[in-house]
Amino acid sequence: MNLWHSRREFLADIGSGLGAIALAWLLDTDGRAAEPETLKQGPRIAPKAKRAIHIYSPGGVSHVDTFDYKPDLEKHHGKALTGKGMLDPFFGKPGNLMKSLYRFRRRGDSGLWVSDLLPHLAECVDDMVFLHSVVTKSSSHTPAGFQMNTGFTLNAFPSLGSWLSYGLGTLNEQLPTFVVLPDPRGLPAGGSNNWSNGFLPAEHQGTAFRTDKPEPVTNLKTPESVSGAKRQASLELLAKLNKSFSEENPGDSALTARTRSYELAAKMQVSIPEAIRFDDETDATKKLYGLDDPLTAGFGRNCLLARRLLEKGVRFVQLYNGGAFGSPRINWDAHEDLKQNHDAQGVLLDKPTAGLLKDLKQRGMLDDTLVFWSSEFGRTPFTEGENGKGRDHHPLTFTCWMAGAGLKKGIRYGASDEVGYEPAEDPITVYDFHATILHLLGLDHTKLTFYHNGTQRRLTDVHGHVIEKILA
Repeated sequence: MNLWHSRREFLADIGSGLGAIALAWLLDTDGRAAEPETLKQGPRIAPKAKRAIHIYSPGGVSHVDTFDYKPDLEKHHGKALTGKGMLDPFFGKPGNLMKSLYRFRRRGDSGLWVSDLLPHLAECVDDMVFLHSVVTKSSSHTPAGFQMNTGFTLNAFPSLGSWLSYGLGTLNEQLPTFVVLPDPRGLPAGGSNNWSNGFLPAEHQGTAFRTDKPEPVTNLKTPESVSGAKRQASLELLAKLNKSFSEENPGDSALTARTRSYELAAKMQVSIPEAIRFDDETDATKKLYGLDDPLTAGFGRNCLLARRLLEKGVRFVQLYNGGAFGSPRINWDAHEDLKQNHDAQGVLLDKPTAGLLKDLKQRGMLDDTLVFWSSEFGRTPFTEGENGKGRDHHPLTFTCWMAGAGLKKGIRYGASDEVGYEPAEDPITVYDFHATILHLLGLDHTKLTFYHNGTQRRLTDVHGHVIEKILA
């Protein structure tokens, strides 16, 4: 038998049955895919959470119209903002202060403020921690998005999910460790760089599902023309060839990396169809996520899929609520008309996200799952230009929230000033945000490192402190 001919036949037979993650790894051949097998850092702190979900709303969600109640904005509506030095908006000339376009109410037993834009999330405040004084480095979408997702404003750095994959490893050998569910309407600014593995080994890159298609991972089905016996024989042959090559070339890790990719792809042929099939979900659960409403069904499916992936052992899922830029209808970038923009985006975020939190809680999963939400920055308390109806980009202070394992419940930390322009107490950097996330998952942000170009790199660079006061 001609072994090499059989190997070619094997590749031809299963080529159309490989998952997207395998293709990504295999195409990244002689560079990152050839990295040696990673020695997982492992938890250095007793972990409170064993898995996490990041809900990311790109475009710049207005904190003063969602979670950061500022009655002084109503008091000074229409007046110029003074006493803050020179105002430096991203676009053009700053306008006058504009009151929130939504009514705020105290919610839950904790009495935390949430606007009427998000009535379903308002029902979850007693399980949430609001961070009202987050500060980021850039007022531009792409670099600010990169910092929120990778810790750096430049691209080519590993994402948070990649660091978690590198530091903690997998909980299920049949599924990727880090899964990304993009908005069905398109990718965010910066595209796949937001979930890149950067300089970490290629196995830690986020696996992005095609959420706009019935089959989120392409080419997982084995062609009907390939019989089970023929496929098994091909697998056995390839295993022998790979073993022989590895024994003859002990210092060459490229084949090992590629083999892992093939193995995961084969396992995904069973695990992914099971995860995306909602037949076993009750009608009540589907309704909880908004799957009964065409308006919320798209993001609702992603939220429900995120829960199912966590149940099956995916370590980290990132959900995108907001897509491609260039149109205010598909992201939170509310320059022209904030009310119109946030009305449209808020309804997509609200019920599915609240459904996810409620579902995790009723299943007992919120006890060992960390859920956190962010945008890349907030929006100015004043209008964009005189007599404008929109708000400009605002990196000086904005709100993020967290919920779940290891956190106090129904509290706020940090505060912006009287109009939501800058921090008034306890400013929180993105580095602090990331350090706290890693801590809750059992990782010390100062010790989770990777040697690259002469430097021990880390997610938080040389900065960051764990926000101790929000920990349970």
